[in-house]
Amino acid sequence: MIFMAENIEEPRYEVLRKHQTFEIRKYSKSVQARLLTPGNGWGGSSGGFRRIAGYIFGGNQSNQRIAMTAPVQMWDADDGSMMSFTMPSEHSIEALPIPNDKGVEIAEVDEYVVAVLPFSGFSRTSKAKRLMAKLESLVRTEALVANGSPILAVYDNPGTTLPFMRRNEIHLPLEWAV
Repeated sequence: MIFMAENIEEPRYEVLRKHQTFEIRKYSKSVQARLLTPGNGWGGSSGGFRRIAGYIFGGNQSNQRIAMTAPVQMWDADDGSMMSFTMPSEHSIEALPIPNDKGVEIAEVDEYVVAVLPFSGFSRTSKAKRLMAKLESLVRTEALVANGSPILAVYDNPGTTLPFMRRNEIHLPLEWAV
């Protein structure tokens, strides 16, 4: 894991290839707390955030607090929008407490490869969708094959970080031999 100045843990990854405007990363195996909300376009993202945050702030069968990590990830799923927090690397799936909120799911994520397009500023749905289309086009231009829904990764607290200082990324899963 990588640590930022604020000591917020981030998932560990390896840069496989750098392109002019994006890079290819391989992320290590991890554990996530996830929540599916109705509708697409992250319309329920604030409610979803509060529910997953409730889990890490002690809303679980052990009343255990779990450190916040970055980024918060959001993507469109078949039947709604998914949001996830990656759990700190010190926690295995077996050691994590069971969520009190039945909508919060704890899931193990195998290593995976994504194309990553960074951007700053607001992470509004319209901007994210435009950048997702841009990344999909860049991936096709490089003869890479997308394999999944684009993901919005938000690293900084929008309530405390000035827009021009915010770090956001679009992740596009790729077919890649890992």
